[in-house]
Amino acid sequence: MLKFYFNGSPNPTKVALFLEESGLPYEAIAVDTRNGDQFQPDYLKLNPNGKVPTIVDGETCVFDSNAILLYLAEKTGKFLPSPAARGELLSWLMFAATGVGPYSGQGVHFKHFAPEKIPYAIDRYLFEVRRHFHVLDSRLADRRYLVGGTYTIVDMDVWGWARMIPFILGEDGWASFPHLKRLHDEIDERPAAARAKGLKDRFAFKATMDAEARRHMFKHIVA
Repeated sequence: MLKFYFNGSPNPTKVALFLEESGLPYEAIAVDTRNGDQFQPDYLKLNPNGKVPTIVDGETCVFDSNAILLYLAEKTGKFLPSPAARGELLSWLMFAATGVGPYSGQGVHFKHFAPEKIPYAIDRYLFEVRRHFHVLDSRLADRRYLVGGTYTIVDMDVWGWARMIPFILGEDGWASFPHLKRLHDEIDERPAAARAKGLKDRFAFKATMDAEARRHMFKHIVA
């Protein structure tokens, strides 16, 4: 059975969505990053980058949520567009992988978790968050889904971070992205999305962001 190493953050949650949508049997294995589980030697053998998610599928180990989504889609033949749209699939998947996720993650860090509030950093990352979400919103202005007219791993990928918009940009953050919100809401209402979001509740993850958690989550902090 496929092993899925995860926590409740956006990147593992979008992989959980695929697993729930596809019906692939899997064993969920909690990696509590606030306790430093991601740096345990056995886990680093699977994912040298010390992050989640990771999957182990028989003899195959895959890390990085975007690589995992593509691997699982190709393995199962599910949630892929037609072959003619493969170029679009790769383009938008990499747009999410290299832009949406990293800028959103850094926006969250500097806005909510950085020990020092640095206006330039906050402004820089939130500008890029908004810019990337605007690109997605414009793409969705005249189509239901992002690629090929069907629900694909790209939509799952984007949903993982789009659901964090109120946390990143504030409670009125959705106001600028009506088309993206429509896609988010459609996916969020799917039973598989509820199961994916609820997966973390079956495990006892550390809830507090104390000094120990900060040392594990943000390795550059030495005290």
